[in-house]
Amino acid sequence: MKRIPTILGAAALALAASSGARAEPVTYAIDPTHTFVTFESLHFGTSTNRGRFDKKQGTVVFDRAAKTGKVELTIETGSVNTGVAPFNQHLTGKDFFRSDEFPTATFKSDDFQFDGDKLSEVAGTLTLLGKTHPVVLKASHFNCYQNPMLKREVCGGDFETTIQRSQWGITYALPVQPDDIRLLVQVEAVRQ
Repeated sequence: MKRIPTILGAAALALAASSGARAEPVTYAIDPTHTFVTFESLHFGTSTNRGRFDKKQGTVVFDRAAKTGKVELTIETGSVNTGVAPFNQHLTGKDFFRSDEFPTATFKSDDFQFDGDKLSEVAGTLTLLGKTHPVVLKASHFNCYQNPMLKREVCGGDFETTIQRSQWGITYALPVQPDDIRLLVQVEAVRQ
């Protein structure tokens, strides 16, 4: 007799979970210690210049069941770091980021695309130097896990795209130096 109520109770819970479960967005704060925005550009077709932005912040709102999401990532352009101080200074100046006038760049999206259950890309806009243009970030390694140290869920992955810097008005040394800039965004965000 005890077995029947247990089976019926389990069946009722399963039915309630399947019929009453609603998609619910969850907010995550971008973890700056596990989020890196880097860029790559060919240098005279010989080697690759690389750099990163050390200061960034943002939020992700993700609804896994509904396969929807929103993200806003703000980057401080003055925090560019190539490992070479004079190059950093040149990048923050008038030829590139004009960081005094435009201290931040922002990526915003509310268009998450999935391939089955796997996040495949995030389409949005990048605002840099006061200009906004569409950008699509291809996703790889997207995953959510229970962080053993934080005791909270963390979601993240690797994202990349190639942009033409001239769209945002960065034309220094064109066409000698290439217009294409590869952007790589490694991001992890902690459930709030």
